[in-house]
Amino acid sequence: MDPELRREIILDNYNSPVNKGQGTSEYIKVNTNNSSCIDNIDLWILIDNNIIKDIKFDGEACAISTASTSIMTKELIGKSIDDALTFVESFECMIDEKEYDSEILNEANVFDEIYKQANRKTCATLPYKGIVKAIEEYRSRKE
Repeated sequence: MDPELRREIILDNYNSPVNKGQGTSEYIKVNTNNSSCIDNIDLWILIDNNIIKDIKFDGEACAISTASTSIMTKELIGKSIDDALTFVESFECMIDEKEYDSEILNEANVFDEIYKQANRKTCATLPYKGIVKAIEEYRSRKE
């Protein structure tokens, strides 16, 4: 990806994040944070019938973490939880320089070189860890 386009997408999602806000009591709320920096994000996920209907987020975070969260919300709303978990797995493989499916990641591909800055990996993956926690919570409520 062109470095200028990558930078533009990240900055757009940082300066004007999509789905920023808070959910209501029907949402599953999870917190995800990075103990070594300011990243502290609350995610509200609305799952109905195994479909992610909505995701909201709020908190304080760096440009990478905020942009990653914004992009993730756009990509996961409307997906089944199984498809969301496949997306998360592919994203994490990309971050860890393993084989992954770039076709399903769409805009999240802007982080395909984040491995070059090892300290930023946690920033990029933070919201994804939160989504996994929320899906686990949803599944435990269904049992």
